[in-house]
Amino acid sequence: MEIIISILSLSLLGITFGVTLAFFARIFHVKVDERLEKIHSLLPGANCGACGAAGCFGFAEKIVSGETLIDNCRVASDDTKEAIAKILGRSLKKTDKLVARLHCCGGKNAKDKFVYHGINDCSIAHLVLGGFKQCPVGCLGLGSCLKVCPFGALSMSSDNLPVVDIIKCKACNKCVETCPRKLFSLKPLAKTVWVACCLHYSGKDTRAVCQTGCIACKLCQKSCPTAAINIIDNLAVIDYTKCTSCGACVKICPSKCILQTKQNNSKSQENIQ
Repeated sequence: MEIIISILSLSLLGITFGVTLAFFARIFHVKVDERLEKIHSLLPGANCGACGAAGCFGFAEKIVSGETLIDNCRVASDDTKEAIAKILGRSLKKTDKLVARLHCCGGKNAKDKFVYHGINDCSIAHLVLGGFKQCPVGCLGLGSCLKVCPFGALSMSSDNLPVVDIIKCKACNKCVETCPRKLFSLKPLAKTVWVACCLHYSGKDTRAVCQTGCIACKLCQKSCPTAAINIIDNLAVIDYTKCTSCGACVKICPSKCILQTKQNNSKSQENIQ
């Protein structure tokens, strides 16, 4: 009899708890927007964080709430973005496609100040006496940026410099955040010219540490037909609101530190002479 009573008591408790949970679940139920699930299923699932959200689901929530633009997902294809816009009944506001650019072309042309035998990581090597390059902002070439790129858009060249594949690059900003020398930046893909140097030394001092650094000779500034490039603090700086990517500065630069690439060329580090 005691066993029967125990079983009935437990059953009664189970039924009571079940009914109570069902009641409160119905009362406090939060209705999920059906569009949210549809949009999340369309997103690439890279969870790269380039959009500024905590993963693709967080980005989907921001799209539905109107906190961000659909085009802020740099990984999704144009067809995917159009499909999302259709679900939301909105027009797609497109932004300029960005790509990572490396502001260094030193590599083996930049002199070493000592032989480094430590951990194969740029951030750690940078802490050892400011890095093993005589140039204080020269690429260390240990490939930390390659390790964090979620899209395999980076590789190392024969000059021991990272090369950006502009087809694979999604401008996720990982390389920008990782590089201890701050050598990467995101630039408009349509603007095909960039300065591959960020050293502010005088021409003489630059030559002493790197053969391909900007020497502030002003030839690029003088040759630009739209006045889009100027020497500021011993370094060539491009104003992309004026730049037409004509390539005049690329051709005249004696150090070959101003690079240009075609949009359909998968290797963005290739310098067009």
